[in-house]
Amino acid sequence: MTDARARKKIFDLRLLKRILGFASPYRGKFYMAILLAIITAMLTPVRPLLIQISIRDGLQDKFPGKFFDGPGGFLIEITILQIFLLATESLIKFYFSLLSSGLGQSVIRDIRQKTFRKILGLNLTQFDKTPIGTLTTRTINDIESINDIFSDGLIPILADLLTILSVLTYMFWSDWQISLICLIPFPILIIATYIFKESVNRSFIKVRNAVSALNAFVQEHITGMSLVQAFAAEEQEQEKFRKINSEHRNSNIKAIFAYSVFFPVVELVSALSVALLVWWSAHHALDLPSDKAGEITGLVTSFILCLNLLFRPLRILADKFNVLQMGMIASERVFKVLDNDDVTIDNGTFNPDVIKGEITFRNVCFSYDNLNYVLKDINLQIQQGETLAIVGHTGSGKTSLTGLISRMYQPQEGEILLDGSNIREYPLPVLRGSIGTVLQDVFLFSGSIRDNLTLRNPDIPFEKVIEACQLIDIHEFIKSLPGAYDYEVKERGMTLSMGQRQLISFARALLYDPDILVLDEATSSIDTESELLIQKAIEKLVAGRTSIIIAHRLSTIRKADRIIVMDKGEIKEQGTHEQLMGQNGLYSRLYSLQFD
Repeated sequence: MTDARARKKIFDLRLLKRILGFASPYRGKFYMAILLAIITAMLTPVRPLLIQISIRDGLQDKFPGKFFDGPGGFLIEITILQIFLLATESLIKFYFSLLSSGLGQSVIRDIRQKTFRKILGLNLTQFDKTPIGTLTTRTINDIESINDIFSDGLIPILADLLTILSVLTYMFWSDWQISLICLIPFPILIIATYIFKESVNRSFIKVRNAVSALNAFVQEHITGMSLVQAFAAEEQEQEKFRKINSEHRNSNIKAIFAYSVFFPVVELVSALSVALLVWWSAHHALDLPSDKAGEITGLVTSFILCLNLLFRPLRILADKFNVLQMGMIASERVFKVLDNDDVTIDNGTFNPDVIKGEITFRNVCFSYDNLNYVLKDINLQIQQGETLAIVGHTGSGKTSLTGLISRMYQPQEGEILLDGSNIREYPLPVLRGSIGTVLQDVFLFSGSIRDNLTLRNPDIPFEKVIEACQLIDIHEFIKSLPGAYDYEVKERGMTLSMGQRQLISFARALLYDPDILVLDEATSSIDTESELLIQKAIEKLVAGRTSIIIAHRLSTIRKADRIIVMDKGEIKEQGTHEQLMGQNGLYSRLYSLQFD
């Protein structure tokens, strides 16, 4: 998005209406905040009026007090009234701030939940092409900026504008001539405000882009820190980070410079207005009789207070417009995530009592970018209870094939059937709940081993967890850890070895007792002893269950019912181990490379 286009977003009423739509459940708070803004604006000029009356009438003791007899009674009463008014204003402003900020927090909570729910439903292709740090920025930083629309933007701007209008109305009502004299320097303020707003706006856009780049860079490099250190690339990566960080700093410095110039200009204009007020009043006071001195003094004093009340919101109004504008820009970025239509459509209703596990591929073609097909016209029948092994060179399409079964990706052509029904007819929870997957790249969440095994599913009893772990002989290892099943693994399970993480992921698949089992290079990172344990568990697990094993170690699939060999997205060979070895084809050559 260009800077010029971004700056126009403040006038995008469609976008603003959509943002306000999220506030509709809290319309009571929204309307109350607007009402308080109106009340505050109406009360603002009352204090200058009371000051004027105090000096004009109270100091000369023209009127007796109603509750306080004697000299100065009226002045005492009007002073008490001012104190009461000041306390009332403070309470109203406190409640107004509480309401507007609370409204913003409620709105961003709802938007953040909706955004994360949308991210959960995106196709995996979106995560293949979008940096994690960028999605993190959208979900955290950008949504936080939307909060500023309510807490520091839209409603506070309305309150400030009403206050300015109210004060100006009082000033012109009191003396329109003096009001015009005080407003002579205002064109300077208008020009300075426009220049300030544009300058800060450009800087804020650059800051926001730099924050997104920083998040993406840091997220990626912390995840891949072992690679950076292994290749001694710290200096090169530090230099890249320095450039991004310098851009962030420079953008902030430009904004700080604009503030440093703007606020003194506001103070200068304010001082000029007061000086013109004093000059005009002093000039005309010479022509007034002595008994009018209190009147002119009260008027001047109230106008000085009005100018302070006028310049206070003007000083920060331009900044609030920038905050509103940045919130609008951030909301557009968030709405791009919410409007992303690359989602897994879940409108299936077929929910059978039993899933047998018969899988059929009919003329399936698949590409990650809609250009280069990684699967080409796949026709494959996997029988119920069959153990199918898939082998082939890296990039031959093995993992892509299994990813289509659980609808992690969507084929461009053809269809996939489960028990004779298109997998799109199954609700996603039913379809994916019937498939257990063990990946080569094991991911464990921060939390206990028990949470990683059950994925925090409260319906899984602890006894079943122990049973699954005992099945693959990992129970004793877990018991030996501090806290046993409550042992806290760190992010991505880095406190455990690769083999240990693989065993835990295997136990997790066993725990869910799937109808279909997918093992994607599940034993590639496990030592020989652990592999023997898993092989024993696999023999029990695959009995009566449809199983798909993607294997790099061909020794682990010799007992498979059928083996298919893939190359460049196509099925080249299929049969048992003995049959394929007898063909002296691609499988035979792969086997020879490993064992000769």
